[in-house]
Amino acid sequence: MSLENAPDEVKLAVDLIMLLESHQIPAQTVLDALEIVRRDYANKLKNAESASQTPQK
Repeated sequence: MSLENAPDEVKLAVDLIMLLESHQIPAQTVLDALEIVRRDYANKLKNAESASQTPQK
């Protein structure tokens, strides 16, 4: 499968992997940082969903 035709999340994952590997960041540091990012984006998604369900005045 060509990366050109890959879903956006796959393209982003490949870019992130290349960036992290090029900086030789330890695997545990990467996993810890990704967990922080995951929580942050989960909260952003939750807040966006809540805002879209709030009735407008």
